[in-house]
This record gives sequence, C-alpha cells and structure tokens, in this order.
Amino acid sequence: MSDGVREEQKREQIKEMGSVDLEGSKNRHKIKLLTVIGEIEGHEAVSGNAKATKYEHLLPLLAEVEDSDEIEGILILLNTLGGDVEAGLSIAEMIASLSKPTVSLVLGGSHSIGGPLAVSAKYSFIVPSGTMIIHPVRSNGMFIGITQSLRNMIKTQDRITRFLADHSHMTQKRIEELMLNQRELVKDVGTLLEGKDAVREGLIDEVGGMSDALNKLHEMIDECRRKKSENM
Repeated sequence: MSDGVREEQKREQIKEMGSVDLEGSKNRHKIKLLTVIGEIEGHEAVSGNAKATKYEHLLPLLAEVEDSDEIEGILILLNTLGGDVEAGLSIAEMIASLSKPTVSLVLGGSHSIGGPLAVSAKYSFIVPSGTMIIHPVRSNGMFIGITQSLRNMIKTQDRITRFLADHSHMTQKRIEELMLNQRELVKDVGTLLEGKDAVREGLIDEVGGMSDALNKLHEMIDECRRKKSENM
C-alpha cells in the first residue's frame, strides 16, 4: 500500500470514527487512539447540531482491537457532555473487559456517563483544568411519578455508582454522597471535581497530559510483553 493511500485512509478514519493508529514511537508499539466527545448517542439520535459519539461505531471497533495481533494498547481521549446511560455503560463495560493495556485521558469535561468511561481504562489521567461531574440519573421531558419509574431510575443509578466504585479508588457510599450534594451545582444536584480534586477523591489515578498518558501506556505495554515472554 502506498504512503498516499495510507494517509488518506488515516484521514478518513479520523473523520468518520475519531480514531487513528499510532505506530511511530521508538518503542515500536502500535496503539489505537480513540476519541469520545460530545454526547454519547444511544438508540435515539441526538440533535443534528450536537457533537456525538455513536456507540454502534465504538463497540465493533473495540472488538476489532481486542482481536488484533498488531494493536498492543489503547489510548482514549475524553471530553463528554453525558448522554445515553445504556450506551455509555455498554462502551465502558467493553473497555473494562479488554485484555490489552488501556489508558484514558480526560481533556475537558467528563459529565455524567463520562465518569464510567474515564475509569473503565486500566489507568486514568485528567488534565489540571479537566472536570468530572457526578450527578444523579435524570429523565428528559415529563416525568410520570409512579413507583416503578422511580425504582428503575434508582437501579440505573446504582449500576453507575457500582461501576465507578469497582473501577476506581472511591467507595460507592462516597460517590453517592457527591452525587446527591445540594451545595455544589447552581441548577442541579451533584458535584464538580476539577483535576486534582478528582485524583484526591480517588476517582482518577493521576493528573497529567498527553505525554504522561502515552508514556504510561508504553510502560504498560512493555510490562505486558515482559510477562508474555516469561510465560513462553
């Protein structure tokens, strides 16, 4: 394949999927870069004017990465505004189940369902000005106040807090405390954690940027290679 064709394929991949293969490092590691931006689009399409990440794009791509013999690690860039809970959790569960080294980097906001996406990687970073917003599950439009609807929302919220606790250093009790905080947000219940606060609470592993995230991923890949060679 010619260099021109390869570059054209890369540009198309970035445009359509927000992903690209990184393979120019001195370590000779091939890394898949994924971006999750805007709203997480579920079974219903978001507004045509809104940036959205489609989960039907990401799930097959993640499966392909797991099955690939060439790709050794995944770097996930996050800047989300929340979105569909079921779609967001499905992506997070998929990332968490991958056997390959994964690192996430929160660059701007990680609102609502962006929390599980951030912690789903085996190691997580957040830039100093990045934010994590933890708030209760909400319903758009008119809410029908029946017991079954309330129970369903409580169960959905429990799934999110349990996933966050299982994949971070926070307890589910502490997550729920921040989620139901009434003093932090002006028009909502919940808590906004900036970079160092998210690390102090144990939600994110470390404050850092692109170089930190890539260096950590290279280290994890080297460690994975070492363990494989020892088992051969």
